[in-house]
Amino acid sequence: MAALIECVPNFSEGREKARVDAIANAMKRDGVYLLDCEMDADHNRSVITLVGEREPLLAAVLAGIGKATELIDLNVQRGAHPRLGATDVVPFIPIEGTTLEDCVQMARELGQQVWERYQVPVYLYEAAARRPERVNLENIRRGQFEVIREEIATLESRRPDIGDPRCHPTAGAVVIGARKFLVAYNIYLQSKDVEIAKKIAKAVRFSSGGFRAVKAMGVEVRGQAQVSMNLTDTDLTPMARVFEFVKREAARYGVLVESSEIVGLVPKRTLENAAEWFLQAENFDSSLILENRLAAVTSGRASAVGLRAGVEPFLDQLAAPTAVPGGGSASAAAGAMAAGLATMVAKMSLGKKAYAEFQAELTEASVTLATLGEQLKAAINADAASYQAVVAAYRTQKNATPEQSHAAEEAVTAALLGAAQVPLQVAMWADEVGTLAAELRKQTNPKMGSDLTVSSALARAAVEGALANVEINLESFPANSTFVAEIRAQAAALRNKQN
Repeated sequence: MAALIECVPNFSEGREKARVDAIANAMKRDGVYLLDCEMDADHNRSVITLVGEREPLLAAVLAGIGKATELIDLNVQRGAHPRLGATDVVPFIPIEGTTLEDCVQMARELGQQVWERYQVPVYLYEAAARRPERVNLENIRRGQFEVIREEIATLESRRPDIGDPRCHPTAGAVVIGARKFLVAYNIYLQSKDVEIAKKIAKAVRFSSGGFRAVKAMGVEVRGQAQVSMNLTDTDLTPMARVFEFVKREAARYGVLVESSEIVGLVPKRTLENAAEWFLQAENFDSSLILENRLAAVTSGRASAVGLRAGVEPFLDQLAAPTAVPGGGSASAAAGAMAAGLATMVAKMSLGKKAYAEFQAELTEASVTLATLGEQLKAAINADAASYQAVVAAYRTQKNATPEQSHAAEEAVTAALLGAAQVPLQVAMWADEVGTLAAELRKQTNPKMGSDLTVSSALARAAVEGALANVEINLESFPANSTFVAEIRAQAAALRNKQN
């Protein structure tokens, strides 16, 4: 199958259908599929979802940005959603046969083309960010168009990553990046008091002490208070958990939740997790869904041979005289096994009268552990891919011309950063598995204590092994690098928890 990338450009126009149609039509290309176009008049914003191969997708998005630059004037555009540009944000997301690092390169390449062709300055965010403070979109978009057009030329912190320090007079600036799949999710309250929505948003978002992988703000939409959120990793923080938390927080202020909405597309796994959460089905997992089972059988992923068919090839690969898979992949595999064991223990006590008082906790633990297990399984291959990306980047640097040397050096830095971030994330996930396994001892059948002992031991091994891989990847960076210090601080905190 060809490598497929998703791109979800957000345009600052959600009221004039003719304009949005013109932008969408400009992006039509062979090899590019327009999956969804969502217009929101209250936010005055449109979200278009595209999937395609690398080159046609880049050409399509560039054309869409050009059409938006032509049609949208931020001097008169207003809406509930903050915006920096006519094309406000353009994320690339790896889907099939590609990596996050591939998407980072696409984001930077597109940014250069946008500046050269349309004279719209570009900020890079998320995985493509060149400055740590620009990983988060809200930091870049602070003050919106009206503030950035004044500060871009006078403040070093507001200078663009690509282009001259001046906004396009009508189209502003554009933020381009690479990230994992994101779900745009809004919850409406039965209240007009937007201050309540703002307080709930502060409680739920990660930056102010809430859930990991949640960004949130309180806004007014059609005279109604709304908690507007971006869920940047629904495996890490399931949508159902966010909904329940917002509902409980609203109740504290004497307010009910009226409804919720998903903007754009959502991964099937996200809805499967929500089904498991709300149904509290004791034996539920995604393999019980008919379409999933059929797809597994027809693709050959299901095997009557059982566990050995999956484990033995991996062990053989570990033993082979090749660099990958190595210790990073083995750490992720240990973490996945730890999550699997703990999930089994939680589910074995679900629905049992002896543990009725813990049913809510066991349901939440089983969902969280299952998603952690999926993430850790995916990290087995992600760790190997990040190593291969480093090798490829060094090879490119070695053969680079003097004109290409700066870009090649940046590619090496980005690849090394990715190679450090993957095991750091593995360590964080495995640490969470270990914490949940410890909590389950008080809530589950004591006869299954040995399973939790093994789960905890595997989780500790996963953390220790992953952190060793983090450190070895950081050795290639200058010791005074800001992001190196940040990663080492995170690693040290995890290491201290294990002691």
